[in-house]
Amino acid sequence: MDKLREIETFVAVVTEQSFAGAARKLGLTPAIIGRRISQIEERLGGVLLVRSTRKLDLTPQGEEFHRHCKGILRRLENAERLVSDGRKYATGHLILSAPAAFGRRHVAPHLPPFMRENPDVRVSLNLSDHITDLVREGYEVAIRLGPVIDTSLVQVRLATNRAVLCAAPGYLRERGTPLVPADLAHHNCLAFNEYGGQPRGWHFLVDDRLVTFRPSGTLSCNDGEVLTQWLHEGRGIGWRSRWEVAAELSCGALVTVLDDHMPPSYDVTAVYPVQPHLPAKIGLLIEWLRTVYARPGYWEAP
Repeated sequence: MDKLREIETFVAVVTEQSFAGAARKLGLTPAIIGRRISQIEERLGGVLLVRSTRKLDLTPQGEEFHRHCKGILRRLENAERLVSDGRKYATGHLILSAPAAFGRRHVAPHLPPFMRENPDVRVSLNLSDHITDLVREGYEVAIRLGPVIDTSLVQVRLATNRAVLCAAPGYLRERGTPLVPADLAHHNCLAFNEYGGQPRGWHFLVDDRLVTFRPSGTLSCNDGEVLTQWLHEGRGIGWRSRWEVAAELSCGALVTVLDDHMPPSYDVTAVYPVQPHLPAKIGLLIEWLRTVYARPGYWEAP
């Protein structure tokens, strides 16, 4: 028999002071209650209850067993309540992954205010540009840029973004403005190197078809912030995400080119493993970030 069921039966008998009362409480028959108590005593090898026609008395062993049984049920009730409340109120340790540059600029700054609103949450943020395996690596939620093809993950769109090709106005005055993707062959293209996660080149729409251009230039790097700095300095033309350069575009420090040839926008998403009950800490953080990103002018702020 299930030991938890035995414990519940024994505590109910002691609480109700009768087999009939315990039977009513548990929705069973007195005969079943009696058999369960007998089975417990037989398994433990001792008498727990002294039964008479008027009352039930606990033996010393029964009193000790009853004390421990009540503690077990109380701890179980507390554990269930903690889990239930965790679906309503944000509690516990939240382990989060995000791309390095995006996480630095658009995730990390928003965690302290989120935690002020949810003081029972602790957050561990890991910044990495490799695609994390949430289950294997122990993450509860991750921020992703671009399409997610893993069907074991739930996807929630946080914002929409698109790629832009941009350069400093001074560079374009000196080298000219490309009018079609093929013109980039005559420009110094600042691109990610083989360590930067963009080995397939730059993609453009030409006659409604997606074509790939292999950028070539005197400088390459695996860090997007360095590439943006080189763009500022007028050292070339580069492919950036709008979230990386929106402020610079807004103030005119950088300008876009080939806008009509850029591929469609992509989503910034939060992903988490499929689960029957989503903890509040995950749901509330996702809603927090989505609200922040939706603020008017958010992406253009310096």
